[in-house]
Amino acid sequence: MVRNGRPGLIGRTAGATIVVGLSRRQARARPPASGPPAAPADPVAQLEQLAALKERGVLTEEEFAAQKARILEP
Repeated sequence: MVRNGRPGLIGRTAGATIVVGLSRRQARARPPASGPPAAPADPVAQLEQLAALKERGVLTEEEFAAQKARILEP
């Protein structure tokens, strides 16, 4: 059977670009990213969070020391 006129479903989608990502509803629900998440301004609170991560084994001693130095920089 030969169809004349508009292409069928496969004919239309064969040349289409498929975009994978958020649906419109999901895109509206999420605020646009405006940069990295804000870290607590209090250095003591930041150090406490780092210490907790180190105790749980999430951070190594080297990672902890590097982050601690970054927080304590003037």
